Amino acid sequence: MAKLSNSIEEFLNSLLEDANGILEIQRSEISDRFNCAPSQINYVLTTRFTPYKGYYVESRRGGGGYIRIVRVEIKNKNRMEKIFNDEIGDSITKNKSDQIIEELKNLEYISARESELLKVLLSDRSLAKAENKNELRADILKNIMLVILQ
Repeated sequence: MAKLSNSIEEFLNSLLEDANGILEIQRSEISDRFNCAPSQINYVLTTRFTPYKGYYVESRRGGGGYIRIVRVEIKNKNRMEKIFNDEIGDSITKNKSDQIIEELKNLEYISARESELLKVLLSDRSLAKAENKNELRADILKNIMLVILQ
């Protein structure tokens, strides 16, 4: 399984390199090429193309579905790692996410309006239907941070 995952990762990285860091491809094309289940593609995406590693991944399922992978250049990887591991982690509360957003505003990475929009986006009300609000909030915040701090 690891060999297949490595091959899929190398293939996607090669395509990303050719596409200057932005790739859009159908999951079925990859699974057909490697003769594997789509779940194997999902595994590679969730373990090898993470925000911490500098990737933003968007996925749409269904007949016309696609995967979009964007490689984001992170200027300070140590800082990003500290924020992702120490501040956000795998789960984050609404209050803690608000504190991080306020700090981003105070450091002038985002405007006051963007700050308010992000707080609403990450609020318990917005995430009301999610089973694991704090885990989903952490994932969203990590992706936001990836874009803001690039």
